Amino acid sequence: MGVIICKNNIFVLETKNTHYVLGVDGAGYNHHIYWGKKCAVGDYCLNDIGNENSNHTKLDEYKQEMTPFGQTMYRDCDIKAEFDDGCREINLNYCGHKSAQNSLELIFTDKYYPLKITLHYQVFDGCDIIKRFTTVENTGGGKIVFEKLASAQFSLPGVKPYTFKNTNGAWGGEFLETECTLEGGYAVYESRRGASNHNNSPYFIAHRGADENSGKVYFAALAYSGNFKVSCARDLYSTTRVVMGMNDFDFSHTLLGGERLDTPPVYCGHTIGLGEMTRQMNAFAVKELLPRQFNKKVLPVLYNSWETTGFGVNAKQQMRLAEYASQIGIELFVMDDGWFGRRNDDRAGLGDWYVNKEKFPNGLDELIGRVNELGMDFGIWVEPEMVNPNSDLFAAHPDWVYHYPHRNACELRHQLVLNMTREDVQEYIFNILDSLLSKHNIKYIKWDMNRPFSETGAQNLADPKMYSYLHTMAVYGIVDKLKAKHPAVAIESCASGGGRCDLGALSHFDQAWTSDNTDGIDRMTIQKGYSLLRPVKTMRAWVTDIEGINKPCSLDFRFAVAMQGSLGLGGNLMKYSGEDLEICKKNIALYKSVREIIQFGDMYRILDIEKDEVLLNQYVNTDKTKSVAFLLANGTRFFKKRIPVCFAGLAESKRYKLRIQNKTYEKGGAYLMNVGLSLHVRGADYNEIIIIEEIKPT
Repeated sequence: MGVIICKNNIFVLETKNTHYVLGVDGAGYNHHIYWGKKCAVGDYCLNDIGNENSNHTKLDEYKQEMTPFGQTMYRDCDIKAEFDDGCREINLNYCGHKSAQNSLELIFTDKYYPLKITLHYQVFDGCDIIKRFTTVENTGGGKIVFEKLASAQFSLPGVKPYTFKNTNGAWGGEFLETECTLEGGYAVYESRRGASNHNNSPYFIAHRGADENSGKVYFAALAYSGNFKVSCARDLYSTTRVVMGMNDFDFSHTLLGGERLDTPPVYCGHTIGLGEMTRQMNAFAVKELLPRQFNKKVLPVLYNSWETTGFGVNAKQQMRLAEYASQIGIELFVMDDGWFGRRNDDRAGLGDWYVNKEKFPNGLDELIGRVNELGMDFGIWVEPEMVNPNSDLFAAHPDWVYHYPHRNACELRHQLVLNMTREDVQEYIFNILDSLLSKHNIKYIKWDMNRPFSETGAQNLADPKMYSYLHTMAVYGIVDKLKAKHPAVAIESCASGGGRCDLGALSHFDQAWTSDNTDGIDRMTIQKGYSLLRPVKTMRAWVTDIEGINKPCSLDFRFAVAMQGSLGLGGNLMKYSGEDLEICKKNIALYKSVREIIQFGDMYRILDIEKDEVLLNQYVNTDKTKSVAFLLANGTRFFKKRIPVCFAGLAESKRYKLRIQNKTYEKGGAYLMNVGLSLHVRGADYNEIIIIEEIKPT
């Protein structure tokens, strides 16, 4: 594996199972040559394409790694800029390359203007993931104004149409899968809201009839939490291309002399089957992307107070909740909104990060001390990027929000967005959170963001249309700075539910809040969409008292759903019966015994709740000695009595023991995966957790 440099400026990126091949021709144009199963390296070559006629030129037909605006290229471009004299065309010379064992840089400069563009590539041992990004640099003294600056372009192999998988969700219904077969024209997935995930997702998954286990799959995920755009197109030559990066909607970036910018990275890959895509991205993200403090550690079982108390928190009540939480095995107690300022509802106090003395007359340490006495760590909720107009912070600094001088600001959830591109705002947020962590034994922050952007005026910026990028980088920077100073503190990304769960956020935050919708039945669908290209370990999933309107499900059922990520609880434990508390205790103990497999193992989606009426997800540890499977159904139809259930991911030659439906089986891995078991799965609330363990040879 690594970078192979061939003659005639052909470059091969070799991963575990694939080749990604690119090249540069004699005229200096960059070309995409191939992406797929490994071939003989010496066979790769550049094919010359002549002009078809005056309306269809060879430049417009080229498959490229990066397409600049100009000349006779009329398709979607990656980079568009205006130079000092008004010229808006980029004309590049190839200047050479730099390479190491696992990395490659291709360097281009404009033939007249002081623009340098570098295409970056990196491969990683043991997987089929490739990192890509682009650097632009102004090597002169004037300015270059970019109207578009994408991270990467992909040309997919073959001429048949691809089906693109993405999400089309909303608050409370994040990560709902959608598919579109693109026969011609464009399909665009994007965000214009300032965060990345409530609706579409910043990735593409392209296939031609692939399923979990078969079919070629091409995918790429943008590691960026701001406004993004993924533009897919199929042209008259039957070539399918994808351009992805920062959204060019309401975008502009100026490079002054000597300045440079790296675009957000893209992580791409080619696998056989959607399941292998998920497993590779999960393992890759845990190893290479997640923050180093906790990437190899299991995440604790937490309790969050929000759905029990809302804004009405106080010291006595929180300590009482903590006592119940400790009895059932909770490891981290998190107090949510309502502890600060004049915060009795969502109309006031946001931005005033001082303890409410009426609710906590003895300060936070009384509660934290009690939580620690009970054997748990303490965590707290904040929403640093937002402010209520009814707050001390806004009264003191009304200019700190995004605004236009002669427009009325739109309030969503009675709050405005702080202008994070300002250094004084960044300094305030860091200092207030640093002080909170320095003064108190807090081990966890739930960082929320409860509304999208509007009135995006940023008078402090010479280039105000760069607000989305700069805001996003400011959030990343503050989180990184806090984690460097307080390495024992884990930070969760929350954006009114799952609004900021991309690989960019997960490169800085330790985990993500999946959705404000904690309905156990809805969560089966939401969690599947999350798992496609995001690591399971980072997916916070709570058991709460929200059973679903007209969709009742038992406490055991809700646990069986929430265990399939990083488990949390949010129900009102003070109202639970003794029997309910025992169910919680039993399930938490079970989760702790298998969470390492769930958080770090290989995931197999075997049965789909939407297509099969039954959910079967299985997690297998690295050496295939132990596995846990979750079998759930919430209302099977048409008198189905028995279904064949085949497991996955086991070693064919090993023998395993499992117990299901009150019966113990001892079978070989090959049998369990190919013949399977005939199981009776029926009812409105069927759930079973199956532990599969290797039988050690005697």
